[in-house]
Amino acid sequence: MRLHGKSAIVTGAGGGFGEGIARRFAAEGARVVIADINVAAARRVALEIGNGAVAIAGDVSKAKDVAMMVSAAVDRFGGLDIVVNNAGTTHRNQPVLDVDEEAFDRVFAVNVKSIYWMTQSAVPVFRNQQRGGSIINISSTAGIRPRPGLVWYNGTKGAVNTITQCMAIELAPDNIRVNAICPVLGATGLTELFMGQPDSPEIRAKFLSTIPLGRMSQPSDIANACVWLGEDASSFITGILLPVDGGRTA
Repeated sequence: MRLHGKSAIVTGAGGGFGEGIARRFAAEGARVVIADINVAAARRVALEIGNGAVAIAGDVSKAKDVAMMVSAAVDRFGGLDIVVNNAGTTHRNQPVLDVDEEAFDRVFAVNVKSIYWMTQSAVPVFRNQQRGGSIINISSTAGIRPRPGLVWYNGTKGAVNTITQCMAIELAPDNIRVNAICPVLGATGLTELFMGQPDSPEIRAKFLSTIPLGRMSQPSDIANACVWLGEDASSFITGILLPVDGGRTA
């Protein structure tokens, strides 16, 4: 098993990409903290995974909640090897002037400040263990080739990409690797917000026409990339922005 003996935190693991990542990590032998603001969803995933999974409720934009996630990994599993900053949100696809301040603040808090808080809590653990670690930020093609109507969301993912590359350089002496995965649009709870209108075959066809391989990203696509960036086989890989996008950013 590719992640045997490793412990991980996956945020936003109560559904969508996060659930897919957590399940694949467990299948590859990792012990996983299933972190989600929706405690019922987190408990469902942890229960279905079984031994080696623990559910933690928390808001990734809050320092105390993120510290609890890290403590859960250390207390339950004896350490921490992988962090997947997957939790994210968006504002509705709409003109730039129509996004109100509350939506703006929330999207930056969840998508960007969450990485600040996780860094504050997880990096000292990685350093104290003296065996390094892997931080995987789930970014987006929006940070590489943005679409109109999602200006402030796109900005958060541009920030995630820059943060990833800067952290990779700064933390390399501690053998802490930092990488980002950039998915294209997937069928998640945020799909209609990204589209800005009700999901329909016609609207999907419009979006799919911009993806050369002709389909949306799936949780398994993102999970596969996360396993590679979390395992020892990628020990010389840091600072990359990995599009998992069917050719969208090519």
